[in-house]
Amino acid sequence: MQTPTSFQSFSPGDVSVQEFFTLMLNTIAPRPIALVSTVDSNGRQNLSPFSFFNAFGANPPIMVFSPSRRGRDNTTKHTYENVKVVPEVVINVVDYAMVQQTSLSSSDYPEGINEFEKAGFTMLNSDKVKPSRVKESPVQYECKVLQVIETGTEGSAGNLVICEVVKVHVSSSVLQPNGKVDLAKLDLVGRMGGDFYVRASGNALFEVEKPLKEPGIGVDMLPRAVQLSSILTGNDLGQLGNIKQMPRSEEMLEFKESSAFQELVQDEEDAEMLQLKSQHLAQDLIAKGSTYEALMLLLLTHS
Repeated sequence: MQTPTSFQSFSPGDVSVQEFFTLMLNTIAPRPIALVSTVDSNGRQNLSPFSFFNAFGANPPIMVFSPSRRGRDNTTKHTYENVKVVPEVVINVVDYAMVQQTSLSSSDYPEGINEFEKAGFTMLNSDKVKPSRVKESPVQYECKVLQVIETGTEGSAGNLVICEVVKVHVSSSVLQPNGKVDLAKLDLVGRMGGDFYVRASGNALFEVEKPLKEPGIGVDMLPRAVQLSSILTGNDLGQLGNIKQMPRSEEMLEFKESSAFQELVQDEEDAEMLQLKSQHLAQDLIAKGSTYEALMLLLLTHS
């Protein structure tokens, strides 16, 4: 398994706030984007995106986003000011088709300016809250604000807006016939550092089987030489360790007598070289989805 050999380490106080903030933005990513609509005390609509955002529970359904204090002058954002007087929001998800408009809505327009209009978005009336929904967004969460937690008073400090979802609207365009969301059609984008985003569709989508029902055997059950392999990656080892049980003796015997295994071992007398060859072959098997065969191969060649 390949691992970093050295690190550069420092504490937040060792660099400027902006430098540490940039490091966080570049390395805690991709981050989902909440395109948040609010209203002020006069009922004027406001819209702004935030990537310090995620879901934090389902019963009740809780979401949290942070309209942080501005680093340049320590002022607060209109979204933060609005939820303090009208504790309601709509969290609209952001797909690829609307990412440029979403970026435009993040502009620092004066108070009272409607970012829906500036960004060219369409306002839809919400059912249970005062802020409008973004029609172009494929999923819109109407929320009540439960609490706002200020994490500091200096520039770039966070303001955690804790919201409870009271209604959600999902576009039929992203639903499968069975009613489940089609992730490819959803086509969400995530925020990276600087000007970079990531698109969650196409080859960027992949599956990792979750060990929920039954725990896997664990990487520690693999031969030591396999654990320390310079060929097999951490992802390879993770898939091997996620296998639910060790192969039975009869399965091992059948695999040992197979033509593929016999072809591998017949001309190789050096044990170390055989192990390296088997690790390469196991990696190919894992890539093809034959992880169980890869495990048997490694067990036989590293015993």
